[in-house]
Formats: sequence, C-alpha cells, structure tokens
Amino acid sequence: MSLISFEEIAATVILFAWIIFIVRFLTKRVYNVMMKRNFACNVAIYYNRKIIHILAGGLVAFLVPLIFKTPILPFGMALLLAVLTYIPHRTGNLMYWFQVEENMYEVSFCVMWGLIIALGWLVSEGNFWFGVLPVLFMSVGDAITGIVRNMLYKRRTKSWWGNLTMALFSIPAGAILGFAGVIAGALASFIEHFEFNPIDDNVTVPALSFAVLLLTKVFAPWMLTF
Repeated sequence: MSLISFEEIAATVILFAWIIFIVRFLTKRVYNVMMKRNFACNVAIYYNRKIIHILAGGLVAFLVPLIFKTPILPFGMALLLAVLTYIPHRTGNLMYWFQVEENMYEVSFCVMWGLIIALGWLVSEGNFWFGVLPVLFMSVGDAITGIVRNMLYKRRTKSWWGNLTMALFSIPAGAILGFAGVIAGALASFIEHFEFNPIDDNVTVPALSFAVLLLTKVFAPWMLTF
C-alpha cells in the first residue's frame, strides 16, 4: 500500500498553488492598494504578514486532517516554502510587500508549521489535530492579535488587548482536544506577548502549546479528547 496517494499529491499541488497566489499576488495587490491609501509601509507589511498567516498557514493547516493520511507531503511543502522565503534574504531581493530585512520570522513560521504538524501526527499515532491545533494558534490566533495591535498602534508592538483577542479564538478552538487544548490555547495566548530574541513567537507559541498537549498525553491523558 502506497504511503502517498494520487489524491494527496493533487491536493498538495493545489494547496501549494493557493499559497503562492496568496504570497506572490494577492498580498502584493493588497500592499499596492494600501500604499495608494497612504498607509505607512510597515503597517501594510504587517497586515500582509497576518493575511498570509490566516489564508495560507491557517486555512491549509485546517484542511490537512481532512485531506492527508500522513504528514509527508505537508511537511515537505512547508520545508520548500521555508527555503523559498529564505532565499530572498540571502540574495537581498526581498518580497517587499511582506518581508523585512530585520528578521526572517516567515521562515521560522514555515519550519514550525511543518515540524509541529508532523510531530503531532507521530506522537498521537495518527491524529493530525494534535499538531494542527498548535499551528492554528500560531497562524490564526497570532494573526488576530497582530491585526488588533496594528489597528490600535499602527506599528509592530505587543499589547494585552491583542492577546485577549487571541485568547477569544484560541481557547474555544483548543476545546477540539478537550480541557488540555483549552489550557494550551490559554498559554499560547499568554506566551505570545513576550519576545525572546532571536526566538520569535512563531516558535514559542506552537512549541509551548504542543509541549502542553504532549505532557498531558503522557501524564494526564484523561484531559485529552481525541
């Protein structure tokens, strides 16, 4: 029996094309519109990063359990995207509508997206949601807090108002995996407020929430719902 079906390959091609459309075309168009409306450059870039978080990272992560039997192709796609977002930093030819010279957070986003989904599937013996849920905290929850902060302060900064709105998404979403998921969502919303340079919240949010789920599986499995 093949580990990878034709349907999974076709789905991967479609999802990859969707991500490329979001990254290369839609957000570039949005950036141009915001520039014409006199948005500050950093504000436009930050909005675009959050659009990518939700429409590429979040939506595709949500579809993974519905489409794939193993994490092989999603993991491979994530690593390819990590390389494709890293190359512009090496060449100096940034995708200016969402990339900045100061950091490569979009690269760590891609790596953690693939790694956490793959590890979650492995440690849960085939339950994609074990890894997808922390990725949704990173993709959608973090995007929500970023959008709120951008609207309030017009710059990249941390705010408990943003973390509160993240919690309003992450805590109910965490209920997918029971009380342990709720705790993971709450802690993800809390840890997002803090930065530990050079480690960014695209690492801390999914790593901490995944660790909570893993420890619960080992020591208090009754707190998990599969």
